[in-house]
Amino acid sequence: MLFDKELLFSDAQAITADAASTNVVKMDGRLKEIAFGTPIPVRIQCVEDFTGTGITSVAVKIQTSVDEAFTSPIVLAETTIPAASLKAGYVAPINFIPAGNKGFMRVYYDVTLENGGSITKGKFTAGVVAANDNSYQDM
Repeated sequence: MLFDKELLFSDAQAITADAASTNVVKMDGRLKEIAFGTPIPVRIQCVEDFTGTGITSVAVKIQTSVDEAFTSPIVLAETTIPAASLKAGYVAPINFIPAGNKGFMRVYYDVTLENGGSITKGKFTAGVVAANDNSYQDM
């Protein structure tokens, strides 16, 4: 999988609580294809097994906003990954950047834990890629 460093949201980012991706990507002018309907592949992949207690799931959301601070984020796509799937190699089923870009994009990781639960380790890498291995399934 080829990631573009300039279009990387998370690079083996540790997720132990709710968190926005380390990087926010300014989309104006970079990916004009979104406006013209050409699908832009994205990959959100678990790169380290999640461990801890009471882990229920992690919801992964692609968000956009008119400002880099994400004062009013808009969710363009979302998927919930159950605890059993939070293993290295798991790829979230969001294959393309959704339409609706407002200028800035990020990924937001929303952790759900049972009472008193905690995550001791677990990482994601997410970003725009040259192509997805399973892109043909979504065309």
